[in-house]
Amino acid sequence: MSYLTIGIIFILALFAIRFSNKHGIPALLLFIVLGMIFGIGIDFGDYEFADSFATVALMVIMFYGGFGTNWKMGKPVAKEAIVLSSLGVVATALITGLFCHYVLGLGLLEGMLIGSIVGSTDYASVSNILRSKNLNLKYNTASLLELESGSNDPTAFTMTMVFLSAIIGSKLSIPILVLSQVVLGIAMGCIFSFVIGKLLKNYSLESEGLYAVLMASIMLITYATTDLLGGNGYLALYILGIYLGNIEFKGKRNIIFFFDGFTEIMQIGLFFILGLLSDLNKFIMALPLALAIMLFMTIIARPVTVYGLMLPFRLKLNQLNIISLAGIRGAAAIAFAIMAVNSPAVLSVDIYHIVFGICVLSSLIQGGLMPFAAKRLKMLDPGDTVLKTFNYYQDKAEIGFLETRIRPNSSLIGKKVKDLNLTFDFIVAKIERNGKTIVPRGNVTIKENDLIVIAGEVHFDKTGQELTEFTISKGHKWQNKYIKDLELPYNNLIIMVQRKGSKIIVPVGDTLLLEDDKVIMIKVERSLEFTVANVK
Repeated sequence: MSYLTIGIIFILALFAIRFSNKHGIPALLLFIVLGMIFGIGIDFGDYEFADSFATVALMVIMFYGGFGTNWKMGKPVAKEAIVLSSLGVVATALITGLFCHYVLGLGLLEGMLIGSIVGSTDYASVSNILRSKNLNLKYNTASLLELESGSNDPTAFTMTMVFLSAIIGSKLSIPILVLSQVVLGIAMGCIFSFVIGKLLKNYSLESEGLYAVLMASIMLITYATTDLLGGNGYLALYILGIYLGNIEFKGKRNIIFFFDGFTEIMQIGLFFILGLLSDLNKFIMALPLALAIMLFMTIIARPVTVYGLMLPFRLKLNQLNIISLAGIRGAAAIAFAIMAVNSPAVLSVDIYHIVFGICVLSSLIQGGLMPFAAKRLKMLDPGDTVLKTFNYYQDKAEIGFLETRIRPNSSLIGKKVKDLNLTFDFIVAKIERNGKTIVPRGNVTIKENDLIVIAGEVHFDKTGQELTEFTISKGHKWQNKYIKDLELPYNNLIIMVQRKGSKIIVPVGDTLLLEDDKVIMIKVERSLEFTVANVK
């Protein structure tokens, strides 16, 4: 495949995302169709490459799925989500496997293998539909679905391994396999979370762009180490992602920018390759069997599992119905099917195209019905609360937050917030005092040592104004001098000083420049004020 073709594919994928958002069709389904179209007349058939790519793509999707999970929103429904992501997958897989054997006539182990492969719901598909269609569901249901779909792939992976081992005739102890996958996955996820969390809080990199490189490296190391020890690497990554995504550290903004795009690329690439890997004739032949399994899972297996396991939690009827419908199958299932094809297992059916058909139909039918069903079941709540943080808006939106400490003898001490006379379009967003947050209402009095946080729109410089940056070396003529004594030209201004340890100093006349300080200056060719003054 040429570089030109790859470029065209990604451009078409961007149009597919736009089309998806406009018409409510799952974007990931369009990527699969795109792959199938490009695959016409091409005998791709490289299951090994597809398996390797799917592994990396799932690593990224699982990690960033956890990273984007708001634990404060997910915590109230964590028990329900964990039950569905573990026992729910087991129950759905077993019920589906029995249907494949007793109704469709497949071998018992093969039926159980198919049930296990499609046992988990797909995070990318569920999240894509919820976010693109703005389905803010009542009773914290969106958080429950995202937490479930983000954490249930490890269970399906473990069950797939169990039944593959049984078909192959491996002497591996199934209880030990299950125990090692789950226990080591959780343990390694927690260990890496603790170590990396401490590292990010206590150390900083010279360039903020390197944080994305660091995070990608950590992701690979966590998965590889856990997998090497016999644990579930996907589970470890999801735990690591949740922990790091819910703590604050320098460089998080850059990580979000990087992984937002990188995850999209991996999803597009994964679904395109899965579509490319399929054969249209084999897909059509497997479609009746795939449709039967998909309908059974949608109408019977998933609802029976949801209603049965959620009985102790006393969820509302309309909530149970929307959770049942949201059991969309996707990338992980197809990736596990590729793993089965690459294994030594001898299978009597075309397991890849059966699973592929189930996922395509599930994405099309269940994904397409989600917005309609949410309205019909009265599950939409436009006014429902969504918890975000200051850092979320700084990371995702065109708003910035500035902080300033009220020093002793400051002229602001004793003034009220309403007297600050913020001439520009800024607002006092919050006041931190003695470790507590004070709501900055107009009558709040400012005290010594208060940390004042001001919010305003982030500036994007369309003119490309150049800034000069240099470091104060030993013996530099500015070393140990106050800024007010530098006698800078009228059209030059020092706008920031960065000191060792990445400390940012807002420069004023009494700021003393030290060795190794990084000075950032703005210089304009002609100052308007200076010109006007000369004319006068």
